[in-house]
Amino acid sequence: MTIRQYVILLGGTVVAALTVSLPAVTQAQDPRDQIEAIVKDYIASHPDEVGEIVKDYFIRHPDAVGQMLASVLKHRASPSAGIAGSAPAKAAPAVDRSAAVAANAQLLFASPHQVDLGDAHGDVALVEFFDYNCGFCRRALPDLLTLLKDDPKLKVVLKEFPILGPGSVDAARVAIAVRMQDPEKYLAFHKSLLANPGPVNKERALAAAKDQGLDIARIETDMTSAEVSQTLNESIKLAGALGISGTPGYVIDKDVVVGAVGLAGLQSHIQTARAQPPGEERGGGPAR
Repeated sequence: MTIRQYVILLGGTVVAALTVSLPAVTQAQDPRDQIEAIVKDYIASHPDEVGEIVKDYFIRHPDAVGQMLASVLKHRASPSAGIAGSAPAKAAPAVDRSAAVAANAQLLFASPHQVDLGDAHGDVALVEFFDYNCGFCRRALPDLLTLLKDDPKLKVVLKEFPILGPGSVDAARVAIAVRMQDPEKYLAFHKSLLANPGPVNKERALAAAKDQGLDIARIETDMTSAEVSQTLNESIKLAGALGISGTPGYVIDKDVVVGAVGLAGLQSHIQTARAQPPGEERGGGPAR
């Protein structure tokens, strides 16, 4: 990947961090070409300083790491993997999200690899893609719990989408192993990891599973199983197909909702779904 591609991928944040040390860009040539040359030369001559600047930036803005990894994962999603609507590696066209939801409805709403909460036959389904190290997912947890408590006709689907580093991937593997062993204990495990501050990794996830009385030896074995790999691959490909590049990401009926929009925002999308004319196909279940 070229320097320019990295600059684009990071949304210009690295260039912005280096601006105080770089010479001014002239108007004599394409600014993008000159920025690329300046950044390349600066990195070559100041590798340690650049490393510290970038490290400091990501420590202060951890969500940028997730955005970068999600972008990479999204563009790696392959249409040949059996999920309709997945973007090819060179993907440029905008994703038609409603069409992608319809094309992937079976895997979105009724996959054998997912966690189902609420009413299994609810009139509307809400799917959440989440990462245990996502601060916004932590903030959104009370919204989800409120919906589960107050909306008895809602089906909730949870999909692990670990985009914030190795700790997130390990925690997701533990979570899937928890679901494999005892689905009834998944929500308590899920709440435990998201309700407490601090980084989540394998050790914290295993401790949370132990607190729920689960067989840790079995979990460690199941973490390396084909079921875990298939679950994670499915979530990554679905996210790519739907244009979800960060967490939390939601699918509510036919709508893709990006970001922690709050309880009122989620309720608004649910109400919109329920307001569809009778007989229209619904994302979460059969036509009314």
